[in-house]
Amino acid sequence: MADDERNQAEACATYLKAIAEPTRYQIVKGLRSGALTVTDIAEIVELDITIVSHHLRVLYHAKIVTTERDGRHIYYALNPKLVSTKRKMDELNFGCCKLNLGS
Repeated sequence: MADDERNQAEACATYLKAIAEPTRYQIVKGLRSGALTVTDIAEIVELDITIVSHHLRVLYHAKIVTTERDGRHIYYALNPKLVSTKRKMDELNFGCCKLNLGS
């Protein structure tokens, strides 16, 4: 396997491992509407902030979400490089496959 193919396979595996956990999938679905704070996300998925923070860290390290600081708040958003279209954030393109987030 060539280095490029191996790198692509590793990146794809990282994306899929991160999104395979049901809570992280729900977080990603919640971020379709735009950037949110950890508190906002915790309310959506009805979990404690510390648990949501852990899941966000996994999604961040997998490069599925990005962060932006605004004062003392950190906003999490879907990585724009993975979103198929800016108008409709219902699909993530991992390169190896596309994930339809549905409605």
